[in-house]
Amino acid sequence: MFAQFAIVAQALANGHRVELIELIAQGERSVDELARLAGLTVTNASQHLQLLRRAGFVVARRSGKQVLYRLADGDVVDLLSAVRRTAERGVAEIDKIVQSYFHARDSLEPVSHEELVNRLRDGIVTLIDVRPGEEFAAGHIPGAVNIPLDELPQRLGELPADRTIVAYCRGPYCVFAFEAVATLRAQGYDARRLEDGYPQWWAAGRPVAAAVA
Repeated sequence: MFAQFAIVAQALANGHRVELIELIAQGERSVDELARLAGLTVTNASQHLQLLRRAGFVVARRSGKQVLYRLADGDVVDLLSAVRRTAERGVAEIDKIVQSYFHARDSLEPVSHEELVNRLRDGIVTLIDVRPGEEFAAGHIPGAVNIPLDELPQRLGELPADRTIVAYCRGPYCVFAFEAVATLRAQGYDARRLEDGYPQWWAAGRPVAAAVA
């Protein structure tokens, strides 16, 4: 039994596979798209994905000539969150990166899920999803407005100046939200980031929405 547990753990022992899981957590994707986003060849990406499927992290289905992958369930997100927390405590290099990059850009306490729900209910925040449009379309937090990070400087006029802006993206270490908050604060907005990203919101069983085709 322990040997079988180790096989599952070994599936995470590669940075490309961890990145692929994060990309799939944003929504169902094809092998070609995943290869492009991860900077891999299609053959290499396919090999990694097959290993992840055998370990139970992802499931696949065929659509025409394409093979599409999605997460097996929310437990995969929970497992990666546990790995992240363990690494933060025990790996000095991760702590160094967190301090030098992430905390340097935003040392304020992020907005929790519960706080966001309450603020959205009271109508006192504007929520923006700064991921690419195709990820937003696949699934997002209800009430969010999609403003991809690269469009944010040109779309600042769409955001109310008298409300707190809460930004979220792919996860707790996704740079999009950090950069969005920095851009907004530089323009005088009261901006915060969500404590994590869309996958963690979904894995927690909270309501999600998808774009209507």
